[in-house]
Amino acid sequence: MRVLIAGAGIGGLTTALMLHARGIPVTLYEAAREVREVGVGINVLPHAIKELDALGLLPALDKVGIRTRKLTYLTRQGQEVWSELRGMHAGHDVPQFSIHRGRLQKAIFDAVIERLGPEAVRTGRKLAGFVQDESGVTAHFTDNVEGGAGQTDRGEILICADGIHSAGRRVFYPNEGPPSWQGVVMWRGAAEWPVWGDGESMAIGGGLGGKFVLYPIAPAEKGRQLTNWVVNVRIKDPAVSPPPPDNWSRQVPLAQVLPHGLRFNVPGMDIGGLIRATPAIYEYPMADRDPLPRWTFGRVTLLGDAAHPMYPVGSNGASQAILDARCLADALARSEHPRAALWVYEKERLPKTAEVVRTNRVGGPERVIDEVEKRAPAGFRDIDHVIDYETRKAIVGGYAAMAGYSAVKRG
Repeated sequence: MRVLIAGAGIGGLTTALMLHARGIPVTLYEAAREVREVGVGINVLPHAIKELDALGLLPALDKVGIRTRKLTYLTRQGQEVWSELRGMHAGHDVPQFSIHRGRLQKAIFDAVIERLGPEAVRTGRKLAGFVQDESGVTAHFTDNVEGGAGQTDRGEILICADGIHSAGRRVFYPNEGPPSWQGVVMWRGAAEWPVWGDGESMAIGGGLGGKFVLYPIAPAEKGRQLTNWVVNVRIKDPAVSPPPPDNWSRQVPLAQVLPHGLRFNVPGMDIGGLIRATPAIYEYPMADRDPLPRWTFGRVTLLGDAAHPMYPVGSNGASQAILDARCLADALARSEHPRAALWVYEKERLPKTAEVVRTNRVGGPERVIDEVEKRAPAGFRDIDHVIDYETRKAIVGGYAAMAGYSAVKRG
């Protein structure tokens, strides 16, 4: 068997490593000229880190990321709603990581090049279409950089891991239209900043309509640390305003973002100072797509954001793509026929990710903040008088169980 993958993002690269580890040859095609460290910070949950650890990537992640210790949910005014330990501190066998998206992708990419060889990733090639027959699939890729001649390749399977605007998904669902957007814009950035708190923890202040996210994404040096921040604000009516372009390179001026950032308070952090110290601020719409009835058509299937783009709530986007990769690689390694393997993969992963997509739309675990702010918009003296501990635990813990990363306490 030989597998073709369209897209060398986190999902596509991880799938390639998984397949290689199971003795299945694979070639990746990436639309960008090169795999660069784009984006800002993300979190990767323990159930996904477990899969990267099995690939031997934990030392590489430790060099560029942070093992997350604690997560605290706050109101916009900075009052604590919920706090919990994360990763190994919460009983998992592996950490949760707070890390720069591009550095995570680069760590996986470097492993692909080392193990599969430099010819395994062909850049500047965008999926244009494919034709299937009884024995395989022929994929066509255009030159996405120079405008020159394209390329044709053939394999037994084609995996479309080419993001929210997936060409493969568009073939199967040509009338789907643009991603779903509810008027929320995300402004993201990262700056070298004095270590905040213990240098290992994260905070989320505010609910779905207005939120500030804060966490470090690199080891500290001389009392300073690369610190990631996100401002999410619902500022437009999606019925009359189109979303801004969804690419990681769209920069916006400080004056556009700072007034929104100053609406929030995180104890011990000068939010205004952090935003002012950020060399580049990026704008991105918070968008997703409706869950699909199926991902697989013959010998072609979808993976990651191509299959289930979701709101960046609960630290689940990259994590779910990594879980896709493991499931699909196992199915292909165990099945007697590639098409049967794709059926097994879809049956396992589609319902689970669809539930995450739907739950993220109403706030995911961060819905606990929405509930508190709805009941006590001016703040509170005692959080238990607003929502009792067990109810808060049920909201946060229920999401963790649904998404598959509940900690198992070690005795």
